[in-house]
Amino acid sequence: MAKKRVEKPHREVTKRQLSQWQRQKRRQRIILGAGIFIIVAVLGILGFGVYSKWYIAEYKPLHQTVITVNDTQFNMDYYIKMLKFYGKDQPSYYMSYLADEVVRYVEQNELIRQGAMVLGTSVSDTEVDEKLKSYDLPLSRHYRDIVRTELLLIKLRDEHFEQQVPLSAEQRHVMAMLLESESQANEIASELEAGEDFAEVAGELSLEDISKNEAGDLGWHPKDILILLLGSSIPEEYTFESEVGVLSQPLYDETITKKVGYWLIKVLEREEESGETHVQAILLASQEEAQNVAARLETGEDFAAVAGELSQHDASKESSGDLGWLVPGTMSSAFDEFAFSVEIEMGTLSEPIRDDTVTTEGGYWLLKVVDEDGDRQIEEHDRNLLKGQLLNEWVSGLWDNAEIDDSYLDDEKKQWAIERATGS
Repeated sequence: MAKKRVEKPHREVTKRQLSQWQRQKRRQRIILGAGIFIIVAVLGILGFGVYSKWYIAEYKPLHQTVITVNDTQFNMDYYIKMLKFYGKDQPSYYMSYLADEVVRYVEQNELIRQGAMVLGTSVSDTEVDEKLKSYDLPLSRHYRDIVRTELLLIKLRDEHFEQQVPLSAEQRHVMAMLLESESQANEIASELEAGEDFAEVAGELSLEDISKNEAGDLGWHPKDILILLLGSSIPEEYTFESEVGVLSQPLYDETITKKVGYWLIKVLEREEESGETHVQAILLASQEEAQNVAARLETGEDFAAVAGELSQHDASKESSGDLGWLVPGTMSSAFDEFAFSVEIEMGTLSEPIRDDTVTTEGGYWLLKVVDEDGDRQIEEHDRNLLKGQLLNEWVSGLWDNAEIDDSYLDDEKKQWAIERATGS
């Protein structure tokens, strides 16, 4: 027979016990909530620290205004993208120089865009987009600015400044050649007066590329063109002030550059095992000048002092003629032939050594006006040069009253930008 189940007596919870139990539950909830809050707070602090570090180190600098051109602002991100564009495929050592140039590019391009607007010249977004697509470039702001500036310059030249260049003007037909020294120019002038052909002599001897390649015949030109072609005002002044058919006296031009120079070299020491030679050197503009300087040195003048005064080779001028220890191939073959000849005794001063690989300043023009025309149609090439000159003068003038601030971009900020532009 099954046993009868005995029921346990029901235990009543007193109000006091219930109150204690409720207080315990509240404490547990408070402790649990506080724990969760602490965890969240810690995670928040860590997250904010990461965010703050990123914001301070990257986001904020990239969005900092670094260049202001009148009312237009450009931030660091824009500057870095321009550095990437202009610095593409450039060696790393070039970037420090480019950093300053890009600042000027940004400023000048913005001045051109603002100036074009004042003149009423504009380029549509559609034109910009089409050009970007033809270049296979994205439609980002910095690319759009570069292309818009390019298109504006073309439109300004071919539309706005086109109207300021006449179709015809007074022109002169001139022959020219550039020679290295006054004595040579006097000698050639005598030969020309005696009947030598100007074209033949210029084609053989002229040290200026255009006059040499054209056998002395520069053709017909209006005013201002010869300055643009030759980089000198002297031929221009003579051409429009002289009589037709008169050969000029030798006209000295101290700023014209030419592809020839003359070395005076002295070997100081030679290391036979390494093949190195310790030399002093001076580079001069003409054989005549080199001969005169050699005579001064032979009479006892100090080589270092003369080199510092006269040498047209930057390194020898800055080091007072002492080029230090050289190996073959450092300088030109004309230089090496003397400097590394074992037959040359130490301390021997060379004769003037002609070097067609160097550039020197100074020369003498011989000019002759062949014909003149008071109102001749200007060739398209010359008109384009004149339009380009007007455009360049206009761009230069944009800087006169511009309000520009790029003071934020100190050397440290530029280096920071270079590192991000190059990924270094």
